[in-house]
Amino acid sequence: MIVPAFNEAGAIAGVVQAIRAAADWREIIVVDDGSTDETSALARRAGAVVVKHPYNKGNGAAVKSGIRRASGEFVLILDGDGQHSAGDAVRLVERLGDYDLVVGARNSSTQASLARRAGNAALNGFASYLTGTDIRDLTSGFRAARRDHLLEFIHLLPNGFSTPTTTTLAFIKAGLNVAFEPTEARRRVGASKIRLARDGAKFLVIILKIVTIFSPLRVFLPIAAAAFLLGVAYGIWNVAVHSRIPNGAVLLILFSVVVFLVGLVSEQISALRTEGGPRTRD
Repeated sequence: MIVPAFNEAGAIAGVVQAIRAAADWREIIVVDDGSTDETSALARRAGAVVVKHPYNKGNGAAVKSGIRRASGEFVLILDGDGQHSAGDAVRLVERLGDYDLVVGARNSSTQASLARRAGNAALNGFASYLTGTDIRDLTSGFRAARRDHLLEFIHLLPNGFSTPTTTTLAFIKAGLNVAFEPTEARRRVGASKIRLARDGAKFLVIILKIVTIFSPLRVFLPIAAAAFLLGVAYGIWNVAVHSRIPNGAVLLILFSVVVFLVGLVSEQISALRTEGGPRTRD
């Protein structure tokens, strides 16, 4: 089990104690991401193995340190802020084996604010369209997965707060088995470190980045189709009204062809890069 934590002295001991009481875990690893409070000492006192960063690197960097430190076939990742229940953690782990990744999908009514719920819903909808998969909670950091697959994608994981987004999309687009398990999110201890206005655009960029790595035409084809239809409609209207084809219509059609060809080449490169598929397990 991996618990990334940054200045979570108010919650970390309770999180570790609750998890230890819920099941017989192989190891509980708390990754202290450069905290300036007593997070490390309290986690160690509660019975966790502590990996400490000398300075704050980001939630994703903490998760990556935990993945490298873990020794089991499966890993469970949950935040150190007290939002997640130990019972839900056990349910996520029980679904591993049939699935390579199990994401704790938070009930929307338990999420912090109306703006946060709306933002998450928009991200879920956009990601679902681009991947062709029903994604119920893209940004949940509460998840269980096969460690070897996490290591396979670790070079894609950013150091910031978009690690859950990246892993979910990477597993889906690599054709691995992904499940979403309904969970309740309690009110966290302390203030959230994610800001919708500041981080929302970052999540959108991450979605586009991962989808273009695995399925580029999902991004390029709609852009090419929109430009082509706009160019044709603009051209037909000008022919009907002014009896000529404008340069703008020609440029839009040429632009659509170029975008489509770039997407097609990108799709072939993506297929060549992933044709070996994920590493086989012993």
